Amino acid sequence: MLDGGSARLASARSLQPEVCDGPLVASLLPSSFRSSSQLSSSHAPGFAKLNRRDGAGGWSPLISDRNQWLEVDLGERTRITAIATQGRYGSSDWLTSYLLMFSDTGHNWKQYRQEDSAGSFPGNSNADSVVQHQLQQLVIARFLRLVPLDWNPSGRIGLRLETYGCPYTSDVMSFDGSSSALVYRPDPGSRETSRDVLSLTFKTLRNSGMLLQVEEREGRVLSLELDKGKLLLLFRKGRTLSSRPTHLISLGGLLDDQLWHHVKVERHGSHLNLTVDKLTDRVQIPAEFSHLDVEQLRVGSVDGLTSQRPTISKRNFHGCLENLLYNDLNLIELAKQRDHRVAVTSNVTFSCGESVSVAVTFIGPQSFLQLPGRTASSLSVGFQFRTWNKAGLLLTFNLPQQGGAVWLYLSEAKLHLQIHKTGKVITTGAAFNDGQWHSVELSSRQGRLTVVVDREEGGGSTHTISSLPLAVERNLFFGGCPANAASQECRSPFSTFQGCMRSLTVDNQDIDLIMVQQKQLGNYSNLLIDMCGIIDRCSPSRCEHGGRCSQSWTTFHCNCSDTGYSGATCHSSVFERSCEAYKHNGNTSGYFYIDVDGSGPIKPQLVYCNMTEQNTWMVIQHNNTEPTRVRPSPGSDQHLVHFSYSSEEEQLLAVISQSQHCEQELSYQCRKSRLLNTPEGSPFSWWLGGPGPGRVQTYWGGAHPGSRQCACGLQGNCVDLQHYCNCDADRGEWTEDAGMLTQKESLPVRSLALGDVHRPGSEAVYRVGPLRCHGDKNFWNAAFFDKETSYLHFPTFHGELSADISFLFKTTASSGVFLENLGIKDFIRIELSSSSRVVFSLDVGNGPLEVYVNSSVPLNDNRWHRVRAERNIREATLQLDDLPVATQAAPSDGHFSLQLNSQLFIGGTASRQKGFRGCIRSLQLNGATLDLEERAKITPGVRPGCPGHCSSYGSLCHHQGRCVERDNGFHCDCSQSAYSGVFCHTEVSAGFRSETSLSYTIKEPFEGVRNGSALPSSIYSDLTLRGENVSLSFRTTQSPALLLHIGSRHGEHLALLINKHEKLEVRYKLDGSREAEVLRSSARNLANGQLHSVTVHRRAQAVSVQVDENVGEFFNLTADGDFDGIKSLELGRVYSSDHMDPHLARLASLGFTGCLSVVQFNSISPLKAALLHPATSPVHITGPLVQSGCGSAASAKPHAAENTHHLSDQPGSVGSGQPLVNAIRTDSALIGGIIAVVIFVTVTALAITARFLYQRKDTFQNQEGKRVKREDSPEFPFNNQPDSQNPSSENPKEYFI
Repeated sequence: MLDGGSARLASARSLQPEVCDGPLVASLLPSSFRSSSQLSSSHAPGFAKLNRRDGAGGWSPLISDRNQWLEVDLGERTRITAIATQGRYGSSDWLTSYLLMFSDTGHNWKQYRQEDSAGSFPGNSNADSVVQHQLQQLVIARFLRLVPLDWNPSGRIGLRLETYGCPYTSDVMSFDGSSSALVYRPDPGSRETSRDVLSLTFKTLRNSGMLLQVEEREGRVLSLELDKGKLLLLFRKGRTLSSRPTHLISLGGLLDDQLWHHVKVERHGSHLNLTVDKLTDRVQIPAEFSHLDVEQLRVGSVDGLTSQRPTISKRNFHGCLENLLYNDLNLIELAKQRDHRVAVTSNVTFSCGESVSVAVTFIGPQSFLQLPGRTASSLSVGFQFRTWNKAGLLLTFNLPQQGGAVWLYLSEAKLHLQIHKTGKVITTGAAFNDGQWHSVELSSRQGRLTVVVDREEGGGSTHTISSLPLAVERNLFFGGCPANAASQECRSPFSTFQGCMRSLTVDNQDIDLIMVQQKQLGNYSNLLIDMCGIIDRCSPSRCEHGGRCSQSWTTFHCNCSDTGYSGATCHSSVFERSCEAYKHNGNTSGYFYIDVDGSGPIKPQLVYCNMTEQNTWMVIQHNNTEPTRVRPSPGSDQHLVHFSYSSEEEQLLAVISQSQHCEQELSYQCRKSRLLNTPEGSPFSWWLGGPGPGRVQTYWGGAHPGSRQCACGLQGNCVDLQHYCNCDADRGEWTEDAGMLTQKESLPVRSLALGDVHRPGSEAVYRVGPLRCHGDKNFWNAAFFDKETSYLHFPTFHGELSADISFLFKTTASSGVFLENLGIKDFIRIELSSSSRVVFSLDVGNGPLEVYVNSSVPLNDNRWHRVRAERNIREATLQLDDLPVATQAAPSDGHFSLQLNSQLFIGGTASRQKGFRGCIRSLQLNGATLDLEERAKITPGVRPGCPGHCSSYGSLCHHQGRCVERDNGFHCDCSQSAYSGVFCHTEVSAGFRSETSLSYTIKEPFEGVRNGSALPSSIYSDLTLRGENVSLSFRTTQSPALLLHIGSRHGEHLALLINKHEKLEVRYKLDGSREAEVLRSSARNLANGQLHSVTVHRRAQAVSVQVDENVGEFFNLTADGDFDGIKSLELGRVYSSDHMDPHLARLASLGFTGCLSVVQFNSISPLKAALLHPATSPVHITGPLVQSGCGSAASAKPHAAENTHHLSDQPGSVGSGQPLVNAIRTDSALIGGIIAVVIFVTVTALAITARFLYQRKDTFQNQEGKRVKREDSPEFPFNNQPDSQNPSSENPKEYFI
């Protein structure tokens, strides 16, 4: 019998000799050999001994096909460690491949599989040489059977063999499933232990039953139970049915296969390990079980021998146990010796009497079983089946009287009975593809056709079709139809059944499947008789990261939804590894899931990515980032605060490790509350930071570790120079010590201990900011290979069952190997095979497998390209950039373990041929980043780092933003753009009121200008322009309205306005002695409150105007095309309009109510200069200028930045005033709230009154401008409700001059 399922018990192994390689077949009698057939008496199976020349020199069957077999009876259960084969002596007959089967009884055979699930063994290449295979898994069996698969095509099947091993002994007992039981009661006074080990081996045909229970004196129960072929470890707090069990572990599958399975339970304190065959799971058990006080251990039965306690399960164990050990006590041996501590029932036997159950396996599309029927008025057919497939034909036969047929089949995992030509269908049950045995009984008597499903389960169902006389003509077909069957004999529109059947009966007579196998009864094709070849591919589950496994007969599937991973086995993360990576995908600020180790074990985490600065910050929150007043705890000398982070421990540490810089703000505001220095020298307060619970730190934010100082002590500007912290001055007015903690080894802050908070008059407010990190060391880790013979080497890559490889490359070469790792036969390689193709090739023992992706653009364009390759036991995939994923399926029943043993070569090969020339960056294997730069520093022909990122990422810089190279990455210079933001894509917008005026003076060059132009001196007061570019966006309901005015010293001007018909007018006056020329656009309804964009280009006398997405309009000026002596640019109201035409001056005096956005005149961005750099720009602002998100096309963006307000941002945070505290909970909060409500109501009433008076005044003053459309409110009416994550929707900043 194959051990496992079935590895043998470790303690039983220890009883065996260490050397176990003796020959087992050589001494056997000829009667120990059986075969499917023999060519002649001299080719009998008894001659199939290794190196023997008796008879015809080995065994050969009568017919050479895959239905032949050779069987050996070793006489008793034996340990088998190796097998050797040889061809028939002096012939051309030998096997080239074969299957190996094992059994304890000569029935119910189990196929042997190597560790990596390869089902067959390689055979011989000639008749005389010996090919030996060591068995990777321990096998204990009495019978072995060898099944030829392939043989010498020029000969026939011929075989001699030998197996190697040693004797095996064990203690066995059987349980009949009724009252059989073994109970062990320790001696009174036995001491409790912190470690317990219980192990056994079992076999059974039942899928449910109680294996054992460990009962404590206090009534707690730990039980090991079979349920639907799985082993459950359950914990109960009581011994009654009402005590609901706690599910601890579930392991294994198909354990009711009548094969031996090994179980081991180990308790170490509060942890418990359960091992089933080769699967081990670990769980933390309830604290009350950390020390067991065992009253009794009950095996095989729910009830004790004389116990009157209520039962806690309905089913006992029916099967055999072997080598039952509890803490080194052999309980079966004690039972044999009638030890007083062990009691057994009389019907327990110390042997394993097994019932013979012959099963048949339908393995493929051509499988069927044909049995003879009879023509009669009644019929009964019964059988059991198990399968993983949702569909398949179970049984069919013809109805001669009706001229139709009966089909019993599975569809959508339900059982259907359909009668052809009558249209009658019965549907019953569900989930028949669960791999469990299900019984079906089909009978016809007195015109009633009845089907009963799962009668023995108690929940069986019965369905009947009436008035149907039934007579079977000739044959019954199970599983499918013969491929060459006559059209009238077997017809089936359904797929072939794949699964197992057993217990077949026809008219209440058992069908002898051995007679079928020997061709003495019925007919069959493509069946495995006397074995059930079902495999549980979900135990162990190959689905990673919590993927849910399901299976069919031939393969398994992983449901990766809600896991954050993708692929056939949920191996590869769908998330980027850092905020830096999201930025370089073109994303903007917002919340993102990041997976710091890719396909590694660390889960994805939700973080905030702030991309509004040159550095990309990753922000991780904790449970209290707000300023918080200290409320001392009575009876405690210190106030302790603990912080819980939104990320788990391993996630935090990984983020900090891979970031280039991390920081966390730590502040303490105080009044008569000292911080660090004490007269005794020990600090009043400290904090804990770093991994785990953290280490004690006695310095404060802004100072150095170990300095016992605050930031002011380091800078020498504390309020009292005798102390190193402001708070240590112990003054009566408010002061503060604050700064950033930047030592990564001490982050994050775990807790605070604040000491001097109990004195009368002491007050304090603390704040610990979120953890902020920037820079991804792995993302930019790169190496440059300048020769085809250069390479980097690393230790062997271990990706036996699953492997993912990702990297970026850029090159000017047309070919080269990126990566290669070799084994004895296996290998893995990724290469650029041509300028348009990347190839991923590998071999795990089934022959080379190749996946490739072709690109429509050249890959040697010196731009970054991304490669992602994955290999698992189901498939190999390759993705290049954003092209579709290429996939190649792996063989369903072959080798799947990738065995490599050489060094891993990057950028080349071991032969130094076909090397790669170019850059490789961010190389990650199974979630781990290889440090290319460090290895490149010591490797000739390879240079660390790889500059030149703008060729790939420059397109991310929008609106005339300029890509600037950095050592690690790039940034967008927005100085030539009217936009701001990390990618120059954030609109700079402002709300204008009628009194708002913005004037930008164009003058001689001046120093330090920060108006959004890198070349502010490109326009002088005496500059003559032959052309200009003007663009802006606006929203308004006002018409007419002046949008923009540019004036010169010579009376010339350029104006953009909306006329009374809500159309755009562009007015050019390029000759002071002539009237302005008016260019009218055909675009309508521009004062409708929607966002509109305008672009004006002039070259000499040719002018083009475009509004929104409309077709551009072209005009020609009559005046000379020079714009001389430009003086200023005005937005909004123009207070000094003496130089304007009367009509334009009247319009300018009305001002502009609405929104202006991204205003640009050549290289000048006046609105950006006024809003972002007012102190250093030549701007003059009159009236309120409100920065807002009104220029955004959408009111909110999915990844927009979020406002963060720190205590230090607020006035009065340092000094004699009260600090602003957002999260203070004191007894005065209610009083303060009431006062605030009273003040709010008063201010609101005054505001309403003032607004009313202002409206009346405004209406009076504007009676003469009746053509001007205005809102009743003087507030800007187009600013939508701000979004908390929109950078354009920040708290409005108002500028008053």
